[in-house]
Amino acid sequence: MSIDVDEVRNIAKLACLSIDETDIQSYATKLSNILDLVAQMDAVDTTGVTPMSHPFDAVQRLREDVVTDHDRRADFQAIAPKTEDGLYLVPKVLE
Repeated sequence: MSIDVDEVRNIAKLACLSIDETDIQSYATKLSNILDLVAQMDAVDTTGVTPMSHPFDAVQRLREDVVTDHDRRADFQAIAPKTEDGLYLVPKVLE
């Protein structure tokens, strides 16, 4: 697939990018090369290939799911101007 200069200008306009006129041909060539590579990859028969989420057989080390901080609501509400039943009271802003 080939991208021409006008398409690069249109893409740049849609993406709100400023591209120097001298670089537009280079962008068109590079984008065309990328699309050609994608077309080559699309042509490969992947029947029977299991999709994978990561190219390496990596296992994530997980930490214990334990509470590391205690409940500090009482501390925070002690310095709040107004609270009631564990909630912060604020002035009404909408009618």
